Amino acid sequence: MLSYEFKINEVNKCIYVKNTDKGYVIVCFYMDDILILGSNDHMIKSTKIILINKFNIKDLGIVDVILEIKISKTSNGIILSQSHYVEKILEKFFKDDNSTVKTSIDISVYMSKNKGKRINHLK
Repeated sequence: MLSYEFKINEVNKCIYVKNTDKGYVIVCFYMDDILILGSNDHMIKSTKIILINKFNIKDLGIVDVILEIKISKTSNGIILSQSHYVEKILEKFFKDDNSTVKTSIDISVYMSKNKGKRINHLK
């Protein structure tokens, strides 16, 4: 991706961005999934061609759900929602069960912020 003038995102090393006079494109890699977002069709199509020439990929079309996030396009923009995922989790863990449960953690224990050494994402 870097050889095609994409810049790597410093916070998340799985995200690459290319910004040109013609527009921008963002490529997100996660395991065996790729999400491509762009300001116009030309930027998206040219990025797909780069990826198709380098990797064996299959275009699944416009995304509706990725990583349990539902993506909806409206006239006002894009809506990201996880309500369906939250409902699934609540059903799994008995959302209708309002009975009291004891926690196994000692509530008198003070928990401090992690001050450990940071890990380099590229390693």
